[in-house]
Amino acid sequence: MRGVTADLVGAVWRTLPWRVLAAAGALGLLIAAAPVVTGAEPGPWETLVLLRGVALTGALALAFLLDDPARHLTAPVPTRRPVRQALRVALVAPLAALWWTAVLLLTPSESRPPAGDITLEAAVAALLALAGAAAAVRLTDEARPGPLVAAALLLAAVLAPLSLPEGWALFVTPDDPRWAAGHDRWAVLLAAVAAAGAWCGPEPLGRRRVRRAV
Repeated sequence: MRGVTADLVGAVWRTLPWRVLAAAGALGLLIAAAPVVTGAEPGPWETLVLLRGVALTGALALAFLLDDPARHLTAPVPTRRPVRQALRVALVAPLAALWWTAVLLLTPSESRPPAGDITLEAAVAALLALAGAAAAVRLTDEARPGPLVAAALLLAAVLAPLSLPEGWALFVTPDDPRWAAGHDRWAVLLAAVAAAGAWCGPEPLGRRRVRRAV
């Protein structure tokens, strides 16, 4: 069993989109370090926008995490798809956590929003990307849904602040009295997106029957 697990980890590791993840990670660190490098002193609003931009950059990279050129070849293997997808996330999650920690440390502490709250927003963005990728894999036969998912996520990021009800207070500043209530909604959104992503993990029964029949 250990040999099979090691082989699976190695195979999944080799198929991860490392170039996309590395490029997005480097870009995010450069954005976060810009005030330090340039000597600028951003205010709370500018720092918040910067961190939200970095979080979106990381989420866009995660939209490619479930891309698998060999998807149609690995479909018949004994290991179920949710396990393979969870393994992909597990291999990247520690690196993503270290990257986000570095991003927070690079931003000016005097203007940085509460770390827990902004990390919650980043987690929702990351889970939205992963849930979108899982949905694309479940509902289509596309082996590389990443570009489409990333485009949809970017569009949602642009439209959400403009179209969501103002009372939701998802995109307010830390000095706004609605900040805490807004992040309660972020937490609910996190749970909802996680549940949606988990639902999209298993392969549809109908498709499985068709493949067995073939």
